[in-house]
Amino acid sequence: MERFLETLSVSELIPILNSIKDAVFIDSSDGYSLWCNDACQELYKVTPEEIHGIHISELEKRGIFTPSVAKQVMEQRKEITIIHENRDGKKILSTGTPIFDPDGQMTKIITTSRDITELTSLQKQLEFVQNTLKQFESIETSSSEPIIASSRSMRNVMQLALRLASVDSTVLITGESGVGKGVIAKLLHENGARKEFPFITVNCGAIPESLIESELFGYERGAFTGSRIEGKKGLFEAAQKGTIFLDEISELPLNLQVKLLQVIQDREFTRVGGVNRIPVDVRIISATNKDLHLLVKSGKFREDLYYRLNVVPINVPPLRERPEDILPLIQSNLEKYNNQLGENKTLEPAALAVLLHYSWPGNIRELQNIVERLILTTRDNLITEENLPVFIRTSAEAQPVQSMEHTSLRASMERAEKEVLTRALAEYKSTRAIAKALQVSQPTIVRKLHKYGLTPKEG
Repeated sequence: MERFLETLSVSELIPILNSIKDAVFIDSSDGYSLWCNDACQELYKVTPEEIHGIHISELEKRGIFTPSVAKQVMEQRKEITIIHENRDGKKILSTGTPIFDPDGQMTKIITTSRDITELTSLQKQLEFVQNTLKQFESIETSSSEPIIASSRSMRNVMQLALRLASVDSTVLITGESGVGKGVIAKLLHENGARKEFPFITVNCGAIPESLIESELFGYERGAFTGSRIEGKKGLFEAAQKGTIFLDEISELPLNLQVKLLQVIQDREFTRVGGVNRIPVDVRIISATNKDLHLLVKSGKFREDLYYRLNVVPINVPPLRERPEDILPLIQSNLEKYNNQLGENKTLEPAALAVLLHYSWPGNIRELQNIVERLILTTRDNLITEENLPVFIRTSAEAQPVQSMEHTSLRASMERAEKEVLTRALAEYKSTRAIAKALQVSQPTIVRKLHKYGLTPKEG
């Protein structure tokens, strides 16, 4: 190294220093500026001629360095690193290093500076993401069913549900069929004070109108022909001190809407054929996939009950409005049904791309059904595009995509593969996590990302 350095002339050394992206300053041991490289002009808006011979204290007064790390090195005679701002408000990381001769005398001060504004911003974003992930890790562990919440809209739903879990207010959950209203209701129960007591689900649309009153409120002995001799408790009694979830509340007959309203107001009811009032202590959560406000206007739902149920509304968005959740939902259910059925099926990128483009009108319930069906009906371990149901492939073909004319199968596969990788990059924070999710090796992911010019977050 010494021999190499001896061969360098000043005319050769200057271009080398100017090629460095970091700003480099050389000052004398007593604090006078001697030289700076080209990067200083971009970072500090100064040239070697402008600072030559000027003391670093004067440059500090002019606001070029706030503060001057070289001045601190001169005073303390040791290497010092600081973070400060330049005149443009950019965050700068500067390191001042003293140079000593063989006798221990300080001869020069070398300062290097780099712009870390973007790095600081990325660090803040990373901290925000990590804190957000911690919040949602705790959400997942507090529910008996895993909840996928990658999209902002679904995260907002879960945050609202967790806030409402700690109070006893009546909640109305709205949303299309299959979006997971029951899962949100269970989340409310399992994170509240009633979690040690029963959670009773009632599908108001699945019970015949002639039986629904006795199912909800029970009946006394001999109340009607065919009833049990000893009578029977209703679901409200079964949910005592816990939560009763009234799904499809819009299907509740008008005469029972009156009785439900009385239960909410008076916290007591009578069994069918009975006269004694039975006190009840339950939290009522209801759900519907219909517009109750329109039903109120048309006289099919009581207005007073509507306002009693709709104290705090939670709307669960359909899957087509939160596409960020589709990929993790597919992966989660693929793993779930593989474990249940003793299989090891995977999706090829082209098939996954079609599923990501599908609108999922049946929402999460349809997605679960399709994934289970694919595992059961596909003979090989690789689920291809040909294995997908015809209506899904047809729907994907109807999407506005690039013309297939003069496009090879390989090009189509690569386009689908790139789309899958792009979505995976948005979802996972490392190539190892992507590899695990897509069930391939990490070197394969790195190679394919490089192939398509995609950059992982860890890079």
